Amino acid sequence: MPLQGKLDALKFEFDNNLAPPAAVEVLHRATDELIASGAQSRALKVGDVAPEFTLPDPDGNPVSSKALLAKGPLVVTFYRGAWCPFCNFDLSALEDARSDIESRGATLVAISQQTAPNSRKSQRQNGLGFPILGDHGGEIAARFGVRWTLPDYLREVQKALGADLTQFNGEDSWTLPMPARYVIAQDGTIAYAEVNADYTKRPEPSAIFPVLEKLGRRQDA
Repeated sequence: MPLQGKLDALKFEFDNNLAPPAAVEVLHRATDELIASGAQSRALKVGDVAPEFTLPDPDGNPVSSKALLAKGPLVVTFYRGAWCPFCNFDLSALEDARSDIESRGATLVAISQQTAPNSRKSQRQNGLGFPILGDHGGEIAARFGVRWTLPDYLREVQKALGADLTQFNGEDSWTLPMPARYVIAQDGTIAYAEVNADYTKRPEPSAIFPVLEKLGRRQDA
């Protein structure tokens, strides 16, 4: 089943059988308000220059975007956290596609505001062969234009659903990245950008294959 098909099934199950109706109403309200705010239209787009970053992997080792780009294109996905089942489906789908991504000369990383122990848990539970880098407070997410602040009414529901971001992220900004996938070319420009204010919508990993192939042809020319 395609990734979005799995996410649609999960959304139906969550909305109708798993979460209290009042919580579902609040989650839908927050998503609708984020969409209406135009936040995703303000995120970095194709042709923009991607911010350089050096972030720690879950073991504390620094990972530099500049060093990774020296080897080939870089695929970056922003990950909300271990508590988000939609995000975990997304990471698993990327892991399934990782060999196809790497065979096209690219490196894959995820970026999350969650603490290192939670990233280690995410990597272990999703069987990931790529790192989840720590973006404490969402500084890099903000530079990509994908960070947003949860309204007060949503924070209480998040806590009630077991997703207290102060615990998962180790700080109290109550910010998250919108789900976002980027392909960065070796010259630092963004060659692919998919950002969605609706956390239940994600692009298929295969959507980036033609972009990576085009970048590979450009490099060989």
